[in-house]
Amino acid sequence: MYLKKYNLKNKVALITGAGKGLGKACALALAEAGSNLIVISRTKKDLDSLEKIARRLKVKCKSYVCDITNYNQIKEIINKQPKIDILINNAGTNIPEHFLKVKTENMVRLVKINTIAAFNIAQLVSIKMLQTKNRKKIGGSIVNMSSQMGHVSGPKRSVYSMNKFGLEGLTKGMALELAPYNIRVNTVCPTFVVTPMTKKFLKDKKFRKDMLNNISLGRFAEMSEIASAVVFMASDAASMITGTSLLVDGGWTAK
Repeated sequence: MYLKKYNLKNKVALITGAGKGLGKACALALAEAGSNLIVISRTKKDLDSLEKIARRLKVKCKSYVCDITNYNQIKEIINKQPKIDILINNAGTNIPEHFLKVKTENMVRLVKINTIAAFNIAQLVSIKMLQTKNRKKIGGSIVNMSSQMGHVSGPKRSVYSMNKFGLEGLTKGMALELAPYNIRVNTVCPTFVVTPMTKKFLKDKKFRKDMLNNISLGRFAEMSEIASAVVFMASDAASMITGTSLLVDGGWTAK
């Protein structure tokens, strides 16, 4: 009886940054739970690969090549969808720099991707969700992909933390204003995860050791562990959870 709440059959989930890494893992986990997909990435090859897997899982999958900072393009994609029930607002990036050496152009780029684009996509999808007449009955879920760095910070993470702390605040504000429509808004906050993006950081032995010393479980997270948390937050199993954060950090923030 209880496990039925994890079933996402007949739901439609939009995932940004879905071509690789966490975004791809989340898309596939949602598909395994029965959700149809709308996947967005900058790389067609990655999307084609994802579509093939989705077909094997017997779910529908629409894919779009798009730079999420292009407001008009992302708006056009979202507006032409018949229905969206779930948003995984995942696309993001980081450029680690010491605070005193942060280049303005890098800071602006991170704000455009991690903050402005995330806001725009959340707003556009929320408006689309409300076009479904029985939305209050069926509900909706928005998961903003945050980070443990939205709760604490670390060396060379000042701008990234600024972005993610902002995303945490946005999530709480959205949750309050969308609750009357039964649209829940939460964040999932990973620790360091082994992904194509983090591999270059984790090659640094000192950095790797320092990071592991902060994770009480003594290891980095796997993509499947983050994707599982996302499916939970997207599903009716989390129907009373909104405006909060699910920290998948191995105990980092418990200290």
